[in-house]
Order: sequence, then C-alpha cells, then structure tokens
Amino acid sequence: MEYTGIAVLVLSFILLLAIGVPIAYSIGLSATLTIIISIDLIPAFTTLSQQIATALDSFALLAIPFFILAGQLMNRGGIAVRLIDFAKVLVGRLPGGLAFVNIMANMLFGAISGSAAASASAIGGFMHPQMTREGYDKSFSAAVNITSATTGLVIPPSNILIVYSLASGGVSIAALFIAGYIPGILTGLALMGVAAAFAYRKNYPRSEKVTIKESIFRFMDAIPSLLLLVIVIGGIIAGIFTATEASAVAVLYTLILSMIYKEVKWKDLPDILIKTVGITAMVMLLVGTSMGLSWVMSFENIPQEVSSGLVSISDNPYIILFIINLILLFVGIFMDMTPAVLIFTPIFLPIVTSQLGIDPIHFGIIMIMNLSVGLCTPPVGSVLFIGCSVAQIGIEKVIKPLIPLFVAMIIILLLTTYIPSLSLWLPHIFGY
Repeated sequence: MEYTGIAVLVLSFILLLAIGVPIAYSIGLSATLTIIISIDLIPAFTTLSQQIATALDSFALLAIPFFILAGQLMNRGGIAVRLIDFAKVLVGRLPGGLAFVNIMANMLFGAISGSAAASASAIGGFMHPQMTREGYDKSFSAAVNITSATTGLVIPPSNILIVYSLASGGVSIAALFIAGYIPGILTGLALMGVAAAFAYRKNYPRSEKVTIKESIFRFMDAIPSLLLLVIVIGGIIAGIFTATEASAVAVLYTLILSMIYKEVKWKDLPDILIKTVGITAMVMLLVGTSMGLSWVMSFENIPQEVSSGLVSISDNPYIILFIINLILLFVGIFMDMTPAVLIFTPIFLPIVTSQLGIDPIHFGIIMIMNLSVGLCTPPVGSVLFIGCSVAQIGIEKVIKPLIPLFVAMIIILLLTTYIPSLSLWLPHIFGY
C-alpha cells in the first residue's frame, strides 16, 4: 500500500501542476486522492480537514502576517532609499560599486523585511535605473538584484524560518534567526566577489565620491531603519518578547518610522492592509494544505520509505547530505519555497537527525539556502520574474550572468552543509 500511496501522490501532484492547477490546490487534491486509497471517503475528508485546521491553529504562525505587514510598510515607507544611501557610503567607491551597493542594500532590506520578493522589487526599482545610467549591463544588474534579494531569507527576521520551525515540530525560532547570520553574510560576500570579477572585466565605474559630512548624514538617516534589526533580534535574544510578539513590535515601529519619514499617510493604510491580507491568505492556504499533505505522507509511511532508500544508497553522511542537497535544488526549480519546506522537512529531517546526527537548526539553514536558489530559476522562480520585471528585461537574457552567481551561492551552501559551526556557532554562544 505504501508504494501505491507514493505513486498516487507523486503522479497526481505532477499531473495537476502540469494542467495549470495552482500549487496550493494541487497539494490539497493530491493529498485527498492519496488518503482515500487507505481509508473510507468520509473519514478521509474529515481527518484531512482536521489536519489542515490544526496546522493553522498555531501561535507562531501569527508572526507571518505581522512580518508581511511590516514588509509592506517598509516597501512604501522610504526605508529602501535610506538603506541604499547608507550602502553607497560603505561600498560605493569600490570598482563596480553600484553592484556592491545593490547586494548590500538587498541584504539589509531583505533582513529587515524578511521578504525576497519585496527586496527585489524595492531595491531593484531604485538601483536598476542608476546602474543602467552608469553603463552597467541590464542583464548583469538584474542578475545581481535577483540573487542578492534571497539573502534576506536567511538573515533574520525571516518568515520562511518561522515556517520551517512549524514544519520541524517546534525548532526554536530564535535559534534559527541567529543561525542565519553567518551563512547569509557569507552568501552576500560571495556574490560581491562575483560582482567584483564582472566589474574588473567590464571596467565598471565607481560611485560618486561622498563627502564626510554627507556620509555622516546618510549614516544617521539610516540608523532608525537599522535599529529595527536590533530591536527585533535583540528583544528575542534577551527574552523580552517572543518571535511572534517581535513581529507586532516590528509593525508598530515600521508604521511610526514611515509616518515620520512622511512616505506613508493614513489614506495609504487600507491599500497596504488589503495587500497584506491577500499575501497572508495565499501563504496560509499553502501552509494548511502542505501540512495536510505532510500528515498524509506520514500516514502512508512515505518518509520511512525515502529514508530506507537513501540509506540503501550509502551510509556515508557526506554523500547522503549531498544527495539531499541535489534533490532540494531540483525541487526548488519547480516548487515555491513555502510548500517545499512544509512538504520536505518532515521527509528529510528525521533522516538527517536520526541517521546522521545533524542538528535541526543546522538543517533548517541548509534547506532555506538551498531552496533560495530555486527562487532565482525558471520556470517558477518568483524572485526571477520580479527582478526581470523591474529591470524590464527578458528572462533568457539574465540566465548567462546568473550562472556564476548561482555557483557562488552553491559554494556557500556546500560550506554551510559540511561545516556545521557556520550556522551553529552563534546559537551555541547565546545558549540555544
């Protein structure tokens, strides 16, 4: 029966996606078709509905709509411009400085907003015209923006790390947040290395020189935006509030800051709230159906079958981790990050923890870094489409400059995979 369940699940899911059914409905329908093979129709519907409802009945999930709202406020609140000006002070005078500014601004804005899509849109919208005027290739500037936007998914606070915490059965969100700093910063530095090579080969210009007085002004202007990271992460580490409470603090702080900057007015709030509700609804539907599918897979013993299959290939932990990375890279090409985390965490986490002794915090960072690559690849890479749309360039023109940036991301992924201290050192320092 287990193999029948696997066949029905995989084939129905692929078929539904192939005929254009939205992924949330494809997940729910394939889970339903799989479970009715094993139990009667009415109990199957009832049980699956209960699992979906139970998955959404989580206090930790409340952080997601708050962080989404904070991200929407940041996108409209003038924070991106101030972070770009701050990044220009730090790295703008380097050869190819605007590419460095794009990467650093994405790291800062992505970390603050927790959204790769918002980062690619906000930072790309400001940086791409400037880079084009300075003589940068449109395809290169778009590729830099697309890949660097994903660094904010690892650098906290990050919605997808909250989703992983839910899927893993309660891994500490605070520990995951802290664990993402070093891998996220290393990824940004690796992307800068590729950008530097491009800048040297193409002889891209430096940014305009900024006076000391202007540098101080830009730094002071960016401090309120940067303080959000200190307040949110510092408050969580110090035990002042939980990650969910921190998300509400982020909304309040961002709203006040946007009002002070006079970029968001009271009349703008209904539109911002409506967009937040729409995004939240999509995320929660994916969470509910994906958790329902995870329960179905557990009921059908699919994780155990996958575990047995991997162990039969090799008992070498390095090889098994490499195979899991390859599978996740492949999955990321065809599936968005949220359902991929919710579906594959229950499959792979028991394998790496029980068979390989991998810390679930470490594996969470590996998984998010891995699937971040998929956001930049066709055919379903959401950040790829946003970045190309902002740059007004075809996807096919961006693929070539994306390849070396992908290589840099994958190198850091492998380093993080095989050097656990890169993700576990900071959590251990703070007692997690």
